[in-house]
Amino acid sequence: MRSSATHNETMETPPRKGKEQQPKPSATPTVSARLPDGTLVEMLYRERENRTLFCVAKDGALRYEPAVTVGGEKLVPYSAKNNLLKHEVVLLASEAVEYGSQAELLARIRAFIHRYVDVPPEFEEIASCYVLFTWVYDRFNELPYLRLRGDAGTGKTRFLLTVGSLCYKPIFASGASTVSPLFRILDAFQGTLLVDEGDFRFSDEKTEIVKILNNGNARGFPVLRSEAINGKEFSPRAFSVFGPKLVATRGYFEDRALESRCLTENTGGRSLRTDIPLNLTEEYREESLALRNQLLMYRLRTLDEQRVDPALVDHTIEPRLAQVFLPLLSVIQDDAARQTLFGAARTFNRELVAERGMDREAAVLEVVKELRESAGGAPISVKAVAIGLAERVGDDWEKKITPHWVGHILRKKLGLRTEKRHGSFIIAETEGLKLASLFTRYGIGPAAGDLGDSGDFKSDVILGT
Repeated sequence: MRSSATHNETMETPPRKGKEQQPKPSATPTVSARLPDGTLVEMLYRERENRTLFCVAKDGALRYEPAVTVGGEKLVPYSAKNNLLKHEVVLLASEAVEYGSQAELLARIRAFIHRYVDVPPEFEEIASCYVLFTWVYDRFNELPYLRLRGDAGTGKTRFLLTVGSLCYKPIFASGASTVSPLFRILDAFQGTLLVDEGDFRFSDEKTEIVKILNNGNARGFPVLRSEAINGKEFSPRAFSVFGPKLVATRGYFEDRALESRCLTENTGGRSLRTDIPLNLTEEYREESLALRNQLLMYRLRTLDEQRVDPALVDHTIEPRLAQVFLPLLSVIQDDAARQTLFGAARTFNRELVAERGMDREAAVLEVVKELRESAGGAPISVKAVAIGLAERVGDDWEKKITPHWVGHILRKKLGLRTEKRHGSFIIAETEGLKLASLFTRYGIGPAAGDLGDSGDFKSDVILGT
């Protein structure tokens, strides 16, 4: 049984004299669980009744229970007095409600987002699909993040609040005074994290957030932290941080791999629609709860049907981007929505290639490409690349361009093998296929007449020596 319980407490009553007593089942606070027989258990919160309970689903039948006992374990919902619920740090459904078809549900999600947030239609569609995906994400092993990037006052927080309120068990990180509780909340609730970079002002906090983001898009990469036992001994504990995430940042992530996991919209390039409400009212809260209730029914009804569809892999984009888009594409059945997602994936891919093309690695590769085109099959020396790069950039770089530095870029940053010949280091003749791949990856294109095989160098001439 998989559950999002945080701890196990066993309560035993001493046997009375002359009569043998059975121990009571252990009580395990639980948010969501799948029982051994396939039964799904989801915690509900009914604010007006000041009550929590379970929605239990099996073979299309639903029932509501105050607790669920399986084997020697009793699953109980968190108390309605829990601060995370009372202060809306975490939002839950209150019941499971009929939603119609997936297309109808998506249309209602889009209409809600459009009413309260101003983003381009394409990203509105992506956000709607992402909301739906969050409710079945645990059927997949990889997932993307949804991210807004822009200056303060460009609508990032409103987007997080609006779209986040519809996601599966949204966790509003701004409700945490420090990052430390987030590990425990994520591990316990296994929901959707909403994080605004501006909520965490100190560098160590932002480092912890990046750790969550780096480990949280693929299953099986928990974050390890040390915890004190009885105030004395420290013991490592693994916290699961896998799950969907909505992120707002002002700039780019330093980690290119993390950038490629995000479906990003840049904010601030358009004036705000005049029909967007300036304040979120009680009506907004009721609408979001009604949609969460429908989305809960969608989860209970379709979770077991969800799986990756390999036929939807887009081979025209980078493998990492294709990997994180595939689960999202697999969930969506509507053809028009899928085509929007395919188009978005290719746009994100072009942007990644263009951004990467501005790197120093790209400048080095451009020189390598030019030398290959003019060398007539001769090996390319590291010194020749350094000379060509220095001529290209002049004094524009603070870093002094030397063969040693260029060799470091070639070997450590680009993963190319070099070898020594006639006293000079050259790019190994076996690296042709890798170079062709790197040219494409950095948006440079293959060298003229280059078939990607550098094994047919026939000359012993080494340029630049």
